[in-house]
Amino acid sequence: MQGVPEHFDHPLDRAQFRRPAHRDGVELYRAHIVRHAFEPHTHEAYGLGAIESGVERFRYRGSDHLAPQDSRVMMNPDVLHTGRAETDGGWRYRMAYIDADVVENVTGQRGMWFRDAVGHDAARAKRVTMLLDALWRTDDALAFDGLLFELVDAFSDQARAARPAALDAAPRFARVVEYLRDNLASRLTLEELAAVAELSPFHFLRAFRTQYDATPQQMLMALRLFEAKRRLAGGVAPAQVAADVGLSDQAHLTRAFAQRYGVTPARYQRQVRS
Repeated sequence: MQGVPEHFDHPLDRAQFRRPAHRDGVELYRAHIVRHAFEPHTHEAYGLGAIESGVERFRYRGSDHLAPQDSRVMMNPDVLHTGRAETDGGWRYRMAYIDADVVENVTGQRGMWFRDAVGHDAARAKRVTMLLDALWRTDDALAFDGLLFELVDAFSDQARAARPAALDAAPRFARVVEYLRDNLASRLTLEELAAVAELSPFHFLRAFRTQYDATPQQMLMALRLFEAKRRLAGGVAPAQVAADVGLSDQAHLTRAFAQRYGVTPARYQRQVRS
């Protein structure tokens, strides 16, 4: 496709996605990132993974975190985060993004929550890497589901039974996020969003930034790109996806998608639908 890059700017940067045909709500990811810096984005799923080499720095829930080689990474659903290399050679890692209902079915628990974003246990991290590699390679549905169970169980030592109530967003901000989801293709104003929260515009902006460590515009873009990801996985053409989620054109989608997920929309679509 003319004008759509197939690679990162740096020749060593690589990212791949895979979705199993039989198990909705699971997406596998592996990457080696040297120069690329991921802008705030969300997977709206649990992110469970391990660092194979190098060190990653990422912002998550209002704090910067360092994830070195042989550490586990644990992200709760619906949390915006960034990512960039802390070491000259970048970092190599694997992740599984698992929808909350799938995790609930696997564990038999509702609302599992991770207090820490990084776990420093080399033996457990190496096991996670091994399980993620096996999940990537298997085409056997029964084997995949057994490995998925083992993967989630490999994080059980870090999991709480439920998300602490103190971390839930105030109802007025939850309403704003839902309003954003329902109006992805609209041109929204600060006054419009503040009215949903029943606050003055800049009081709302300050409070929203404190709650989510992101501005409303950053949250809107993260939600737009996550919805774009979902539609691309469903086979919708990138140009149509761009229009559906409120981006100006396919080139805008390509830039924004690559900044957040590390691949172009066309390449992502080929990877998950192959």
